[in-house]
Amino acid sequence: MHTREQAMEILHSAELICSADFVSAAIARVAAEITAELSERYPVVLSVMGGAIVFAGQLLPQLRFPLDLDYVHATRYRNTTQGQNIEWKVMPKADIKGRVVLVLDDILDEGHTLQAVREKLLEMGVTDVYSAVLAVKETGQPKPIHADFAGITLPNRYVFGCGMDVKGMWRNLPEIYALKE
Repeated sequence: MHTREQAMEILHSAELICSADFVSAAIARVAAEITAELSERYPVVLSVMGGAIVFAGQLLPQLRFPLDLDYVHATRYRNTTQGQNIEWKVMPKADIKGRVVLVLDDILDEGHTLQAVREKLLEMGVTDVYSAVLAVKETGQPKPIHADFAGITLPNRYVFGCGMDVKGMWRNLPEIYALKE
């Protein structure tokens, strides 16, 4: 557990890298791209908890077409050599077979979690899987998956805000910060 003072120190020592207006404009652009691609397909939209909650909350009201909404909760373990083991806290619902699915996530970092979600959905008989992320981090490393829709490209730094946390804090910020290097 952290104190309020510790949380404030993290924020005050961080660097603002995307303003709230910049984030909002990126989300509006992503919403338009998704609408152009999926508005006639009646997709199931799955938000990946807990990071995608802020992105989903801003994006969904801009998707002015019929869709079903649900969520998944997958956590990636980092104590394996391949770093791809996923603990499913909430699995996709079984009634998605034959559907088009749009997965929403906060950030495409290494890509292992989003890839695992995609593979699970395809195993379950989903027709098509699309992904939308608020941000893609430029890690300099190849990723096992790309996002079909991406709002912002971020540098390879520890970032927080807009659903992304730092030590469990600051997911609620409307802008994106990076820890000082």
